[in-house]
Amino acid sequence: MDLASYIDHTLLKPESTRSGIVRLCEEAKQYGFATVCVNPYWVRTAAELLAGTGVGITTVIGFPLGASTTSTKVAETEDAIGNGATDIDMVLNVGALKSGMLEQVERDIAAVVAASRGKAIVKVILETGLLTDEEKIKACELSKSAGADFVKTSTGFGPGGATVEDIALMRRAVGPEMGVKASGGVRDAATCRAVIAAGATRIGASSSVAIVSGGQGSGY
Repeated sequence: MDLASYIDHTLLKPESTRSGIVRLCEEAKQYGFATVCVNPYWVRTAAELLAGTGVGITTVIGFPLGASTTSTKVAETEDAIGNGATDIDMVLNVGALKSGMLEQVERDIAAVVAASRGKAIVKVILETGLLTDEEKIKACELSKSAGADFVKTSTGFGPGGATVEDIALMRRAVGPEMGVKASGGVRDAATCRAVIAAGATRIGASSSVAIVSGGQGSGY
């Protein structure tokens, strides 16, 4: 199994420097990761560094809380795509979901999907550590009906991370058509293979080099 092709090689720490982004991109080229995942400020830098390599550019929208207004998320999305983003990982409005404001949650996702359509794929971050199983299922259903391409477990800034159980639950909820991204706590090859076996089709990790090299990472 080519684990590198599953991985969004991630660097989202607020203190990340340009040299760290350069190193991230060099590693992505060397190992053949699917994308790098960077904060919006660094999208243009990453796009310039990775031009012509086939490595995509993931960025995060409404990050890490998901509580931005929809118009703000749309503006962030349009700006990121203009700067070279190929993948948009948006944070679901967790508070609205927990308030039962399901139509608003779906509209929030659908607006980002509309801003991305034909230009970038959309992954919806559920922040599973804050949700009940019922809420996880509902979030998956809303993401699917809104036209998103993936559901994703975690930001890495909330409680918990990806578990085999949550990946299997999310896969059942969305069916075979959508992608499922496991992020948070995937730090070695064994865990990576386990979440893939449970239904993940993408992995978000900062320990990507350790994963593909057979080591044990300590990051996101």
